[in-house]
Amino acid sequence: MTKYCIITFLHVLLFLQGYAQEGRKVIPFNDGWTFRKGPLNASTDTTWEAITIPHTWNNKDMQEGKNFYAGEACYQKTFPVAAGLKGKRLFLRFEGVGSVAQLYVNNRFIGEHKGSYAAFCFEITHSVTYGAENTIVVKANNTAREDVLPINNFLFGIFGGIYRPVNLLITNDINITTTDYASPGIYITQDEVSDKKAIVGVTAKIENKQPHHTNVQLQTEIRDQHGKRVAVTVKETNLSPQGINIIRQELPVIRPHLWNGLKDPYLYSLTTSILINGRITDAVTQPLGLRRFEVTAGKGCFLNGQPYAMHGVTRHQEWQDCGNALTNAQHKADLDLIREIGATTIRFAHYQQSEYLYSQCDSMGFVIWAEIPFVNNFSGKESENARQQLTELIRQNFNHPSIYVWGMHNEVYSKTPDEHVAVLTRQLNDLAKTEDPRRYTVAVSGYGEMTRPANLAADIQGMNRYFGWYEGSIGDIEKWVSGLEKNYPDYKLMLTEYGADGNIDQHTDSLSTNFDPVSGQFFPETYQTATHVQQWAVIEKHPYIAASYLWNMFEFAVPMWNRGGVNARNLKGLITYDRKQKKDAFYWYKANWNPAPMIYIAERRNHVRQPERVHAEVFSNLEKVTLTLNNGAPVTGRTGANSKDFIFDNLTLKTGVNTLTASGVSNGKVYTDTITWTH
Repeated sequence: MTKYCIITFLHVLLFLQGYAQEGRKVIPFNDGWTFRKGPLNASTDTTWEAITIPHTWNNKDMQEGKNFYAGEACYQKTFPVAAGLKGKRLFLRFEGVGSVAQLYVNNRFIGEHKGSYAAFCFEITHSVTYGAENTIVVKANNTAREDVLPINNFLFGIFGGIYRPVNLLITNDINITTTDYASPGIYITQDEVSDKKAIVGVTAKIENKQPHHTNVQLQTEIRDQHGKRVAVTVKETNLSPQGINIIRQELPVIRPHLWNGLKDPYLYSLTTSILINGRITDAVTQPLGLRRFEVTAGKGCFLNGQPYAMHGVTRHQEWQDCGNALTNAQHKADLDLIREIGATTIRFAHYQQSEYLYSQCDSMGFVIWAEIPFVNNFSGKESENARQQLTELIRQNFNHPSIYVWGMHNEVYSKTPDEHVAVLTRQLNDLAKTEDPRRYTVAVSGYGEMTRPANLAADIQGMNRYFGWYEGSIGDIEKWVSGLEKNYPDYKLMLTEYGADGNIDQHTDSLSTNFDPVSGQFFPETYQTATHVQQWAVIEKHPYIAASYLWNMFEFAVPMWNRGGVNARNLKGLITYDRKQKKDAFYWYKANWNPAPMIYIAERRNHVRQPERVHAEVFSNLEKVTLTLNNGAPVTGRTGANSKDFIFDNLTLKTGVNTLTASGVSNGKVYTDTITWTH
């Protein structure tokens, strides 16, 4: 054991021995682990490596190609349990392990969890030795399986490892449950929400492990951001020692401060406590954002009765050289970039993502789409796991005010309503509506027809449309949406993916090049930019598209692909995999979505220009936008796709280096951007 591990264990030991406070303890359990690839009994302990959670063994190889390691690996940790903890309840809660996890405590099998993306929680009260050291082993296996979603690595890789945080939970023998699909154990509902009043409901699930009925008080209180109590209710109840005690409470909040997206993401806190003889013995606190979200066919989305522009991006949970084992700082950095582009809503694709991420969306004001990884293909053997993962998604994230919709699937199909995917989708929708009748559901098709059998079971029809890339031409999006508006005016529609790949090292002076999006190696950034410029200009004119989500905010690894000049990479991101470069399309959306003054000249990486006569394109939300070439007289361009797109035609380059400067005005202040092109 390393010196570092000994110190860490001593700190934990001292903390646990000094346990004297009432209620529960949540202790980070991320240090002092050792790891080895392969089965537990394959070789000696000399192969074990000291690691810290979060951790994945695919942080490099899955980004390089098909020859990544998929199989079993093992994690081990030794920790002390103080003798004074006897009589308490102990739980281990894992926020994410890829993809199938088995937990052992002191060589005793505790349980198995199937699925990479949801939390799971096992009780270890009766398996630890008190007053002694204990050993935990986690076997993780990321082999693609037909009975675990996603069933393959085709659209994104299934990273292996304990890649999200682990906590040790300690409670009294009467506690709010921790093992109800690893949920918080309390479920907050809100009804009749207006600026005059809101009715807040709380359902608590409580376990009594004492040998007899016990009288308790269940108290729920709501506090504002200053800590002032704005509502409280107390209920006397006699807890049964058998089963789960389910207790419902309601609290009115008068003249509530509403959660209003990015403009004002106001959060209350709600705490449910168990009191015995006036003493708190357990408590759970959750965020409370009071809001009312509606989707109206043909008109769009409404937040608290007001139209809400749903400018959306999608996001995968991985970074270059880190895989999916991200820190909270990395998650926050992604959200800050999404905030910079001006997005108001995020589709977290194609799976449940970090709890920290959802909490940050609550406090930052993003409106969130959350979904399960029923994606790309099906086996006919995934039904049980799909229902499990959807239940986990909903119960674990039920209280986040930022979430407005639950996703059932993405691009899986049936030919008739009686086949597997269509039937399973109806079952999933029924499950979602039973678990959470107040939120919307959505299913996503990669086709443009409204009547696909597997998609009409949900409240909202999502469609992924890659005009100009996988089908047709860039401008075909106009005919598509106009046709749906005419033929299906009463249907709720969202454009859930669109875009094109763009390699920042590849450019073209012409958009007439034919690209092979499946096996081609030339994916110029120029074409990606043109796709987004033209298609957003169409999307913004059609409120029938209630929300749109460009694909994707960030590049990500696809180990089964070799396209666009970069192996194992989906290049549709507007920001590079390492987060170091923002592509031209990023600034296009920033000009359209973010009201902060900005101006940007496109094609700066296409800096060696062959033609003598060229045009320049500028993205800006400023007034009086002009361009100068080589310190010449400023010229005014023409309007391109919309009012944020400025085209400057017939520029004549000199031999050598040419300097272009764009400028514009906002509230009397001049903003400029300068680039150079070499002819």
